[in-house]
Amino acid sequence: MEEDSSGGHHHHTIRVASSDVAMDENEISEPNPSPLLKQKAAEVIAASLETYRSKPFSFWLLLCLSSGAMLTAFPASSLLSRLYYTDGGQSKWILSWAAVAGWPLPALLLLPLYLLGKASPTPLSLSLCLWYALLGFLSAADNLMYAWAYAYLPASTASLVAASSLAFSALFGRAIAKNTLTLSSINAVAVITAGVAIVALDSGSDRPPGVTARQYALGFVLDVLGSALHGLIFALSELVFARVLGRRSFHVVLEQQAAVSLCAFAFTSVGLAVAEGFPAMRREAAGFAHGGAAAYVNVMVWTAVTFQLGVLGGTGVLFLASTVLAGVLNAVRVPLTSVAAVIWFHDPMSGFKILALVITVWGFASYMVGHSTVKKTTTS
Repeated sequence: MEEDSSGGHHHHTIRVASSDVAMDENEISEPNPSPLLKQKAAEVIAASLETYRSKPFSFWLLLCLSSGAMLTAFPASSLLSRLYYTDGGQSKWILSWAAVAGWPLPALLLLPLYLLGKASPTPLSLSLCLWYALLGFLSAADNLMYAWAYAYLPASTASLVAASSLAFSALFGRAIAKNTLTLSSINAVAVITAGVAIVALDSGSDRPPGVTARQYALGFVLDVLGSALHGLIFALSELVFARVLGRRSFHVVLEQQAAVSLCAFAFTSVGLAVAEGFPAMRREAAGFAHGGAAAYVNVMVWTAVTFQLGVLGGTGVLFLASTVLAGVLNAVRVPLTSVAAVIWFHDPMSGFKILALVITVWGFASYMVGHSTVKKTTTS
């Protein structure tokens, strides 16, 4: 679908030939825009149909499934993280361990690609193994920071602050992967930072019961640091694809996700063992609200499944479409998570938080417009 490079504003000049024929002033000053609108609508429909027909049905089905996974699994994972603490969970190590415990899911998806397709496993070199280990360690640290954040912040606030990862992705992408940083990207960074600042200024209105001001501040800071680390991981992953792997295909992306998640699971398991978290699971399960051990197991299992499904959905969208569409879905899931948290946990939704939500989505939109403009310029 192509857009007008001038931003969609068309200036029409009406030329009146010198003639003795009298012309109605209303016909000159008020031209009928209906034919122009109909023509534009027809062009949009035709371009959409052409785009649809250019890809097979399997492509659109997989893209819809990937998009749906992002829009449902990521908000569900965020809400389950908060539910873990609300119903009696206390260990940050246990929650971060559950997030990566679903690492076999992408590994299972690789099996049919190896057995039925033409894909073959990527040879493991020492350099690639070291990169996977580094990304796994950073992912484990990132999950632990988010676990601390959800322990002390409402789910709606935590998701709004976590949206700052887009700003960090843009900055680290420029510094590490040498991505283009346009004026729209800089504007997005500034706007999203302002949204986080607004949430910080309104911190007194949504502090959960039993959480002190110091704990709330700690959760806020760790949420921002976790978002920064998430942006760093994204930029380093791009660097690995460009310089180490030298290619990007669907099974290679799945291999990286499975390997990084496995390394993160190993690091988190060591930390959980040192913190004596495995025995703590039994104690937490026994006193877990609304169902005891059975409810506890459900929360742990679905936390692992939804987190991995969300990452898989994001992987599919990035591979099938672009980072722009992934950014669109990221922007959509922020209000989805916030609204779901208000409905499920009765999180307070103050005017400041609504304002932060609006400008956060605005920041996402600014980034996507700038990114798509750069992509079109490069293509042309």
